[in-house]
Amino acid sequence: MRLDAHQHYWKYSTADYGWISDNMAPLRRDFLPQDLQPLLTSEGFDGSIAVQARQSLEETRWLLELAAHNDIVKGVVGWVDLRSPDLTAQLHQFAQDPKLVGVRHVVQDEPNDDFMLLPDFRRGIARLREYDLAYDILVFPRQLPAAIKLVREFPDQRFVLDHIAKPPIAEGRIAPWDRDIRELGKSANVYCKLSGMVTEARWHDWKAEDFRPYLDVVLNTFSPARLMIGSDWPVCTASAPYSRTMALVRDYIAKLTLDEQRMILGENCASFYRVK
Repeated sequence: MRLDAHQHYWKYSTADYGWISDNMAPLRRDFLPQDLQPLLTSEGFDGSIAVQARQSLEETRWLLELAAHNDIVKGVVGWVDLRSPDLTAQLHQFAQDPKLVGVRHVVQDEPNDDFMLLPDFRRGIARLREYDLAYDILVFPRQLPAAIKLVREFPDQRFVLDHIAKPPIAEGRIAPWDRDIRELGKSANVYCKLSGMVTEARWHDWKAEDFRPYLDVVLNTFSPARLMIGSDWPVCTASAPYSRTMALVRDYIAKLTLDEQRMILGENCASFYRVK
């Protein structure tokens, strides 16, 4: 099974998607499974993991409804309020759906770089294992030290790093991101998505070699056994079409064995997210 480990759906509104700026104007429309289906097929993928783009229970409910009616949605990474005293009820409500495979919080937008270490957030993370749910880490490089501490505190919890933590690829800087990635990767319960990279590069003006130093770091840190390909569609289209976004990773891993390539192209994602 080949799986795109990270993409989004939405019905566009300015209120819900204010982060879509003028230079991303083509994203100001609906993006639904029927839009992704032909792209997956053309690239030889069987399905994808749909990841939340709004921090609301309504978003989680809507994504699970999409998953119920669209076979290409193999799993949903939704949102619940991990800091809420009502978290148990929220988890109980959604975790009964087998297509809920994980949750995510948009930590990159939190002003406190240690947000993930707040007591109520950590209490929420501690509940996820009871429901066999993974947690997607969405952070900027400056927030990696907090992520390192979090994953060490919960060695039995499955974590995956989104977008290789968004290093400044457009600027060509690699430190201290590389040091913190290596430290994060020492925790065996953490995987990494090869996703979201093209939007950190110079939009529509990047070359494959721009990404090589960053890909080398994550490959050497996580090994093929803990990496998974993801598009971040439709956000990726601000910088590159779906086909070129996926080819960036496929071409890079062509030097690996066929078994290692299969792991990155879907097997790791299916295993990590418990995709049936």
